[in-house]
Amino acid sequence: MPSWTSWSRPASSDVREPPCDAHSCRHAPRALASALGPAFFAVALIGIFALLVYEIIRGSSLSLSRFGVGFLFEKTWDPVIEHFGAATFAYGTVVTSTIALVLAAPVGIGIAIFLVEMAPAGAGHAIGFLVELLAAIPSIVYGLWGLFVLAPIVREIVAPALRSTLGFLPLFAGESHGVGMLTGGLILSVMILPFIAAVSRDVLRAVPQTQREAALALGATKWESIWHVVLPYGRAGISGAIILSLGRALGETMAVTMVIGNNPQIVTSLFDPGYTMSSVIANEYAEASSPMYLSALTEVGLLLFAVTFLVNGLARVLIWRMAGGHTSEHA
Repeated sequence: MPSWTSWSRPASSDVREPPCDAHSCRHAPRALASALGPAFFAVALIGIFALLVYEIIRGSSLSLSRFGVGFLFEKTWDPVIEHFGAATFAYGTVVTSTIALVLAAPVGIGIAIFLVEMAPAGAGHAIGFLVELLAAIPSIVYGLWGLFVLAPIVREIVAPALRSTLGFLPLFAGESHGVGMLTGGLILSVMILPFIAAVSRDVLRAVPQTQREAALALGATKWESIWHVVLPYGRAGISGAIILSLGRALGETMAVTMVIGNNPQIVTSLFDPGYTMSSVIANEYAEASSPMYLSALTEVGLLLFAVTFLVNGLARVLIWRMAGGHTSEHA
């Protein structure tokens, strides 16, 4: 009889794992990289964002500690006595961006409706390409065009026409020298137009064809189906496109700097020069001669960063909401 020890479990060194086959051994590193790669880049992106926020807050710490919340509402910007406030620049940014949205949003949505609902296939692709080409033009080119072409048109044609018809309003009172908040808003409207048109076009394309067919089957005309069915269905996505373009307008620097006049005052007339947050940073950062001056400019950048981040986040939420509704509709 063999002893019970002969039936004991083999030592761990005698246990051999079954060898992997050629397919699994070859694809194991690739699977590991596929799992760890996105996680690494996500962590790296979060780290870069956190570092950026930290550096901006650290650079503006002197101004934050001295002026506090009052920095948002103070209109004085005097580097000589080191008294700073961002209200003038926030006002100019809001006014020019509002002008751009009021002018560009209807035109961009109209272009999107034409491309999706009315244009022939060949013409739609050509017109869409030309509209999107506007987004590829450098900002400095827009600035030169605005300074040498648009500003004279505003001074000689647009401003006199507005003053003669709407001059009783403070917004259109006074003389125009070409450069001013109206010119800045006009050039911004041209710059954000391709963003509104392109995103709105994609949103309208996502509307199910069955929605249009159902409206037509009930006796609606082509325009009634667009107005009462297609546009309401894509309302969230179109709103996201407009807000996304607002974020683009808020951060535009070079083109606006060249045509807005760069006057740090709050004025009521759109013909008068103004100033934006991005313009003051571009114009004065290289000339800042004291730590407090640099810190105040950095705090202006912090405000612009926060507003742009919130606006773009809201736009993304609206666009995702549209995409989620489209997915659930198909489900």
